Amino acid sequence: MITGATSGLGLAMARALSQAGAKVLITGRDKNKVDQTVTSLAGDCMGAVIDVRDESSIEKGLAETLQSWGGVDVLINNAGIGMQTVNPRFLTDPKPFWEISSSGFREMIDTNLTGYFLMAKAVTPLLLKTGHGRIINIDVSESTKKRRGFIPYGPSRAGTESLSHIMAQDLLGHGVTVNLLQPGGPTETGMVPDDSRTAMSGRLLNPDVMAEPVLFLCSDQSEGLNDVEIIAKDFQTWKANFNAGLS
Repeated sequence: MITGATSGLGLAMARALSQAGAKVLITGRDKNKVDQTVTSLAGDCMGAVIDVRDESSIEKGLAETLQSWGGVDVLINNAGIGMQTVNPRFLTDPKPFWEISSSGFREMIDTNLTGYFLMAKAVTPLLLKTGHGRIINIDVSESTKKRRGFIPYGPSRAGTESLSHIMAQDLLGHGVTVNLLQPGGPTETGMVPDDSRTAMSGRLLNPDVMAEPVLFLCSDQSEGLNDVEIIAKDFQTWKANFNAGLS
């Protein structure tokens, strides 16, 4: 189950998992985009319209999933909105926090942080019933959490990190693991403003950088792995150290 899976990192992960033979639930707020994404992917895919800020929407989407597939094994919390929603020129003209609207701040926290909590809160009881499952929370680099002009995006993702660590500790001994995955830098997604894309050419990561690590985190290879953060662009080095018992 991947939230925000109709574009960007979510779509890249959905494509990788689908091609690997997983059943993939595509979620998003726009039904047309959800339907188009499901049609575009090979394999066993299904769509559900879910607004991660809305508990009733989450409950409805989960009910549809359970009716069709009977359960959920993995939740990938990915849905989020970026800095352009509060400042379209955040890269070239960063605004100080006191110029950010209160409504914009609340909307981003509701989506990027509270949305992760609400999705995990709804799915975790299903995982606990089977005594096995994975939660993967998508994160960003540490520099993004401290960068000038990045309120409220930075705090929303700092909250994601803390949320994940505490969730992982709360679930110890229950057979359900929680890990973080981040691309490792700015990616070629809709979160990068069009007027900055050319200037950043060559520095943007392809969203497909998430493919190998997300497959690993959903596979038997990562059985028991809990409360770690993987940086996708450095995954091969991380995995080599992991296999050698160094991670």
